[in-house]
Amino acid sequence: MPSIREGLLCPVTAAGALARARSLAPEVEAIVAPDGRRTYAELAEDVGRLCRSLHALGVRRGDHVALCLGNGVQFHGLFLALATIGAVTVPVNTRLRAAEIAYCLRQSRSKFLFATDSLLSSDFTAILREILGNDPLPCADLPDLETVVLNGTADAPWARSWAAFEGEMSDAPADSSAADDVILIQYTSGSTGFPKGVMLRQHSLLTNGFVSAQRMGLRAGDRFHSARPFFHVAGTSLSIMACLQHAVTLVTMARFDAAEALDLMEAERCTHFSGNDTMALMLLNHPDRPSRKLTLKGGWVAGSQAVLKRVVRELGATQCVSGYGLSEASPNIAQSCWWEPEEVRTAGLMRPQPGLEVRIVDPQTREVLQAGGRGEIQVRGWSVMEAYFDMPEKTAETLSDEGWLSTGDLGALDAEGRLAFLGRLKNIVRVGGENVSPEEVEDLLHRHPAIRQAQVVGVPDARLVEVCAAFIILNDGHTLDADTLADWAKQNMAGFKIPRHVWFVDGFEDIGMTASSKIQKSKLAEHARSLMSEKA
Repeated sequence: MPSIREGLLCPVTAAGALARARSLAPEVEAIVAPDGRRTYAELAEDVGRLCRSLHALGVRRGDHVALCLGNGVQFHGLFLALATIGAVTVPVNTRLRAAEIAYCLRQSRSKFLFATDSLLSSDFTAILREILGNDPLPCADLPDLETVVLNGTADAPWARSWAAFEGEMSDAPADSSAADDVILIQYTSGSTGFPKGVMLRQHSLLTNGFVSAQRMGLRAGDRFHSARPFFHVAGTSLSIMACLQHAVTLVTMARFDAAEALDLMEAERCTHFSGNDTMALMLLNHPDRPSRKLTLKGGWVAGSQAVLKRVVRELGATQCVSGYGLSEASPNIAQSCWWEPEEVRTAGLMRPQPGLEVRIVDPQTREVLQAGGRGEIQVRGWSVMEAYFDMPEKTAETLSDEGWLSTGDLGALDAEGRLAFLGRLKNIVRVGGENVSPEEVEDLLHRHPAIRQAQVVGVPDARLVEVCAAFIILNDGHTLDADTLADWAKQNMAGFKIPRHVWFVDGFEDIGMTASSKIQKSKLAEHARSLMSEKA
């Protein structure tokens, strides 16, 4: 049943949200995916059957269940069924290799694994054979793992087929979950050290999905295109839960592709979409985009001011908002709102989510800064993680005894309490004593008519300690060289911000991009240093 938490009236368990959506909009499609489509009535039936099969398999409240599946009806239903039972989903990034998947399974102490035999270019049967060998479970390296359900060919001694799983059912409680139950162990990208398993509660994910969708302007019957991977918190919280909370249709795909996304948006008459700056730019710059008859009116983009303005004006998403968050906060901490003026929304000025406390502290002294001060963003409240699973020291480094989560991100609060995200603290480039945000330089570069996308990192410099370096993708039919760009930059940004090294590239897939189309700055910086070394 709906409950009031932090002043918000919304369901705070997945079972409660699904029951409400089924009651209010049974014939509205819940999901449109590569493996099928379901209405909310059909989804509720699927979840009920899956709960009975999970119970027969031995899954109980609190058990850790890993999902190595692509975006689709199968993941969607299984995730909601596990939440209904009160089990904990451990989403596995489908782009990981054997050793990385084994780490997630081992560190999370997963008892069950649901996996696909293949996805895109990955052969997961072969990957799992590499991890598990050819003997029945349990295995020495993964002593907690009891059962593997494989969707597809299941001829390994440790594998049970999906058909066999669905064929066995036993009575399960209608809803054995609670708002404070952990629903996810979400692994971070692991850019520094081993990935950490972020423990997120049901009420955190459900409330964040509710508020984020509300601020996007999602209403029952809207159709929301999101290619965010379901193994990412933006796929579970800001896609699955956001749509569930407002009886919205989630239109998703196996992996983001701009041409396919445009096809889906047009054919499915999508009203909203979600993406980061890379996804948005791929859509905006696709040659087919001008001829498409899109029906977008809003959505949310994690991107620069220049990208947001183009989304509003060129994609017709006039109510588009910006958002800021991280896995440890379920994820969104702040968003702009669809009803605010365009100049506020496209400037990346965001209000903290209702009931959350946000403050800015000096990274060195930890002193709380006044309005306008630039420092580390900290947040406290209902969206903050419980802990990193089985990592008490890492938890203590990030989460204070008073409940303040240190984000590692640079930001500022204005006099009205709006938050501006200024970049990752660890990515700040210190040019001769000046702190430069790569995101700020990227936003300026995106205003050049020849530039499709720019990514900026810091590289060593003998005189200034660090300087900016840029990787640039050009728009089709445009030419540009480093000297011409430097002349333009001198007229548009302070001298210490100008990239001193520029490389023109065709894309970032081979340099450093995650499955969710997020650029990995650490890999770009490493590649830049390698190129400089070759040139020296």
